[in-house]
Amino acid sequence: MRGKGWLLPGLLLSGQAMAACSVVTTAPASFGSISSMTVRTAAQTSSTLNAGLSCTSALISLLASTDHFYATITSTQSGMVGPTGDVIGYTLYGNNSSSYPITRGTQFDFGGAGGIAQVLGLIAGPGAKTLPLYMSSITGSNVAAGLYTETLNVAWNWNYCSGIGIGGICLGRDTGSGTASLTVSMTVTNDCQITAPNISFGSAPVISGFTAVTGQTINIACTKGSAYTVGLSDGQNPLSVGGRRRMVSGGNYLAYDIFKSAGTTRWGSVGAARRASSTAEVNPGNGLGIGSQVFNYNAKVYTDQATPPAGTYIDNVVLDVGF
Repeated sequence: MRGKGWLLPGLLLSGQAMAACSVVTTAPASFGSISSMTVRTAAQTSSTLNAGLSCTSALISLLASTDHFYATITSTQSGMVGPTGDVIGYTLYGNNSSSYPITRGTQFDFGGAGGIAQVLGLIAGPGAKTLPLYMSSITGSNVAAGLYTETLNVAWNWNYCSGIGIGGICLGRDTGSGTASLTVSMTVTNDCQITAPNISFGSAPVISGFTAVTGQTINIACTKGSAYTVGLSDGQNPLSVGGRRRMVSGGNYLAYDIFKSAGTTRWGSVGAARRASSTAEVNPGNGLGIGSQVFNYNAKVYTDQATPPAGTYIDNVVLDVGF
């Protein structure tokens, strides 16, 4: 009896290393800063390496099928919500593969044998370890610019063998539960898609032979709800006095200009010379996100100049959108 009394403590001390799990503060997940057009057309990814469950190590190299690390994720929202109430949806995953989707409100098991917890060595090896979560945004969202956020409630529940003695005997099970809050965010920035065809005056032997270009349009699709202005630069060779745009061929110039709508008001890049989104001929007002706003213009070669030598005259004008 005395020998057994000494043997049992020896057995426990030589084999015991009890693991312990607890709920800790999460690390927020951010998709970063993404343009509205990219949000709508391409899935974005994010992750957190700490979804709120932290476990210390034990003398266990393999988890058993009876070991479990459950997470149930819920929220009062259906996705990240922005300043105007728009929603960006996303899918949650247990690892960085779409093979492990997490359904909101449904218990997801990270363990035991062969599970994510085992692969990540949640209770094996030195130090405390945490379980990650991965996210992938759902395409098709036509949203305004701004900060989008959602707070997830992650309810953890665990039950596993927390220590192994000599002979593979389980020395005890660690069971527990707790809830952590996880913030998921994305910043959506303004963006535009622009269609602006080249202007061609054709060819003519003399200045008076060039006809005005009419009925030309610039199509712009900008972020939903965005008020913006559109400017056209003075080109690469503006006249220093009078500000006329000029095409160039070698050392020779051909003056021309671009005018708003069908009128004679020059379309420029500064102040009132710009065009506001509210003045579009088609769909005036703020940006639509999906669908273009159309700006009409006309262009002409000035006839009060001498006919320059024959040649191919070109200029490059920069179109810019300001928010």
